[in-house]
Amino acid sequence: MSKNDRELEKEKSSIDRFLDALWVERGLSDNTLQAYRNDLYGFTKWQHQQGNTLHDSKAGELLVFLGSNSKQSVRTTARRLSSLRRFFQFLVNEGLLKEDPTSTIESPKLGRPLPKTLTESEVEALLYAPDIKTDIGIRDRTMLEVLYATGLRVSELVNLRLDQINLRQGVIRVIGKGNKERLVPLGEEAMDWLTRYLSEARPNFFKRDPDASLFPSNRGSAMTRQTFWYAIKRYSVRAGISKSLSPHVLRHAFATHLLNHGADLRVVQMLLRHSDISTTQIYTHVAKERLKDLHAKHHPRG
Repeated sequence: MSKNDRELEKEKSSIDRFLDALWVERGLSDNTLQAYRNDLYGFTKWQHQQGNTLHDSKAGELLVFLGSNSKQSVRTTARRLSSLRRFFQFLVNEGLLKEDPTSTIESPKLGRPLPKTLTESEVEALLYAPDIKTDIGIRDRTMLEVLYATGLRVSELVNLRLDQINLRQGVIRVIGKGNKERLVPLGEEAMDWLTRYLSEARPNFFKRDPDASLFPSNRGSAMTRQTFWYAIKRYSVRAGISKSLSPHVLRHAFATHLLNHGADLRVVQMLLRHSDISTTQIYTHVAKERLKDLHAKHHPRG
């Protein structure tokens, strides 16, 4: 192994120690940690191609690296700078670096896009789209009802186990990002559909002994996030919804409709498990835009 390769491996080891510390401190998801790893490994490799090392990085080199891909979005650039900033701050705190080369670099300004959501009538049409004369239709209707009632992420929904549901208390115990646990109320409609699904449909998905998955796939095994997302897109077409939807569409609708009906922002933050209330506040803008549209449409002076 050449000296350059040894130095590269040593720097990757520093990155891995940083990511381990970040996981312990913040409990970040595997996807977030992998994004950090890709950003930092990419910069390390780029530095060595320029004949430099990671620990000798200067602000000018960082700016050249961040601007080296003209096709990347402003959001990607901001994320990469955030990864580098956290890493160099870690090195300074560990006494491995005297100065943070990112300290003089300003983060690019991001315009925060409003999340796409559905009106209440569109949600109603989506909920009624599955054919509830079939076991699959009952399962999918129940999943949609639970999503809209709780604001879960699709990944949280498909990973639910039978023992996480408490119909007597009307709550779901959810394991979210960073293995953080929260209790989410279900609401009467979702509870009614869960009760029907558990008694009428769920047993029919298993040829042998049932597993712990609350919502198994058609083959009786755990359903993937992608599988259910494809189902949502099919049902949106059937419901006549022409909007381009994201996997979070019912989570967005859950938050927006709660605020439209007077829910407290802190309560919505707690239900969505947002660590920062500024993340939740974006839904107040969605609600305001909806009110503006209604005013313009129905007021005689709109």
